[in-house]
Amino acid sequence: MIVDEDRVSYRWALEALRNGVPNRDAVRLLGCNQHEVERQFSDRLDALSDPSRKDTPVPGILVQGDFGTGKSHLLEYCEHLALINNFVCSRIAIGKETPLYNPEQVFRAAIENGIVPDLMGQMVDEIALKLRPDSPDYVQLFHWSNQPECGVSPLFPATLLLHERLNNDPELVQDIVRFWSGDKISMARVRQGLQLIGQASAYSLRAVPAKELATQRFAFALQLIRGAGYRGWVILIDELEVISAYSIMQRGRAYAELARWMGLAAGAEYPGLVVVGTIATDFAEAVLNGRHDRDYVVPRLQARGTDEFNLLAARAESGMRLIERERVLLAEPTDATLDNTYSKLKEIHGKVYNWSPPDLQSADPRDPSALRRMRTRIRRWINEWDLKRLYPDADIHIEEQRIQQTYSQDKDLEENSATESI
Repeated sequence: MIVDEDRVSYRWALEALRNGVPNRDAVRLLGCNQHEVERQFSDRLDALSDPSRKDTPVPGILVQGDFGTGKSHLLEYCEHLALINNFVCSRIAIGKETPLYNPEQVFRAAIENGIVPDLMGQMVDEIALKLRPDSPDYVQLFHWSNQPECGVSPLFPATLLLHERLNNDPELVQDIVRFWSGDKISMARVRQGLQLIGQASAYSLRAVPAKELATQRFAFALQLIRGAGYRGWVILIDELEVISAYSIMQRGRAYAELARWMGLAAGAEYPGLVVVGTIATDFAEAVLNGRHDRDYVVPRLQARGTDEFNLLAARAESGMRLIERERVLLAEPTDATLDNTYSKLKEIHGKVYNWSPPDLQSADPRDPSALRRMRTRIRRWINEWDLKRLYPDADIHIEEQRIQQTYSQDKDLEENSATESI
């Protein structure tokens, strides 16, 4: 007999699958059938778990698949693997509030959606509580942050030192944690804190330019994660096809940012980071070729004639090449995969509602009408069982409508970026 705890877990899994948004329980019960992506992802986690390789950057993984083919399920599975292997994990969906071309907003989304293994609180708050100044990991963090070549402002090691030593000013300590999370901090307050611990002359503090701050915050946060004893940071970026809704210059910045996140930007590699991104299969044909981004984006960036935009152009080229040539396609489900998934779903539905679900004709992969995407199959099976349980004598007919991906420009996404410099 199924116990109450298991019944709750089964119900959560079923509700998530019914809504087309798989959760941890669904992934745990159904597993993942994308073996090539799983192998590549596991290899990267293993590399960063090896002390002799943990400081070697690893490239990201870009996964291509159509709507409803299992991209979200795959990312949920990657999150599960990351957490059980002692990696902090953040899952981001690119959209209006999180435009890929804006590093600050993407960083904030990564922090807000971050999960620390076995802990439930806000990501940076939990990590800050795990810092142990006498641990080898913390010593490495402190040493790294105080090296000029680390690439972050002296403000970061200064706040780290204050967080360690300033026990009599909890308000400033909390301000520091918020600063690490993406908020502003008063430079005067930091200087006052340094005076209190006798370190006023240890750091030359100046305001950090806004366009540099986001990438410095990210580099520091990654090292902070490792300084707290975790193996690294896994960032899962969903719905990269939203890039198509930006203006051409914003798309150029987005391609450049994609290259940076994926470890393809020379001079901006991040040891300890693993990124997996998902994008629609036809994006390259529809946008890079159909809207001529392959021809126009790089020249438009280079036309600005500055070193900054020439660097963006080179990175944008790498980002577009990644989408065209270096992606991993989601594997199509085999008959064995479909049969296995169907059997597990039938078992889950039966246990949740304490009944024996009948077999469904729509589950037969040889049925021509069953040639549909994985998400559609799963939702159809669940809906049919729901109806058959409630109306056992009814003649059930379910209609389906295919959602077509569009790649038109969206003015709302442009207007959302008040700070965009282009």
